[in-house]
This record gives sequence, structure tokens and C-alpha cells, in this order.
Amino acid sequence: MSRIGNMPIALPKEVDAKVDGRTVRVKGPKGELVRTFHHDIAVESTDGSLAVKRTNDSPTARALHGLTRTLISNMVAGVTQGYTKDLEISGTGYRAVLAGKKLQLSLGFSHPVEIDPPAGVSFTLETPQKVKVSGIDKEMVGEMAAKIRGLRVPDPYKAKGVKYAGEYIRRKAGKAGKVGAKGAA
Repeated sequence: MSRIGNMPIALPKEVDAKVDGRTVRVKGPKGELVRTFHHDIAVESTDGSLAVKRTNDSPTARALHGLTRTLISNMVAGVTQGYTKDLEISGTGYRAVLAGKKLQLSLGFSHPVEIDPPAGVSFTLETPQKVKVSGIDKEMVGEMAAKIRGLRVPDPYKAKGVKYAGEYIRRKAGKAGKVGAKGAA
């Protein structure tokens, strides 16, 4: 039995959830999210909460039970509070600029990199070195943050690049230099 899958999902007063077959629609103060789930999983709506049930006891249904409950819980949390990921840019000349809704990044390439946010995701800048990716869909926010980080992953020698806020970069020692080499006088 899935311990997570069996827990009911409590709905706050400002959240409205509709279940239509395999499709779950969650609407809240920050927006609306819709997701269709696997046919081995049934979602039932009772007053003030949602319950996730398995239609059979197959390995696929057992594997998807807890996942489906967590995805619906993330939808409820997204439309009430939203999700954010903070990124830090470090390196000489590395910075971010907002041009309308687009994010322009100078990351040491010969050209600035422009990123268009998908629907439901927005960028904000605290400083030119701190970017905040926010939205109501946890998956999209995480994917956008990973895409930005993937443009210039921090190197282990100088830790230049884009990293998550609070991420620890393991540093390596550089070259030791030519000490006691032949021919050096």
C-alpha cells in the first residue's frame, strides 16, 4: 500500500477542484491548472478534499498511486502559493537583464542569450546577478530554472556560471605550477 497515495488532499477554501473522469482541474487565486492522469488511477472528490484510488492492483497502478497524489497536491499548492526557484550568476561580466518579459543573459558567449518564458512562468531580477523564476506549475518552474542553469553550469575551478541559490559547488585545485622543473634556473 502506498502511504502517500492513501492520504487525502485537503482543499483550502479559496481552491475549487473539479474531477472529470481522468482529468483534474484545480482553480485558485493564482490561476488554474489542468492535468490528465493514467487510467489505472481514479480521483474522487469529496467535500473539502480529494482522494486518489487505484482501479486495480497492477504494478503500474501501485507505482502511480503516490505520484498522482503528489502531483495533485503540487497543483493545489501552486494555485494557492506558487513556486519559485532562485538562481545566482557569478563571474566577471556575467549578468542578467529583463527586456520586457524576456530574460537576456550575458554569460561569456559572443552574444547575449535570450530566453522567452513559457505561459505561466515569469522572471524577476533582484540584482543583475540574482534571477527569480516563479509560476504556479512546479514542473515548469523547475524545468525553466534547470534550462537557465544548463546554459553555463558552474565550473569546479572558479565556480563561474549559473547556480541555484544555496547550491554548494565543490572546488578543485588548479595547476600547481612549475616548481623544481628541469632547466629552471
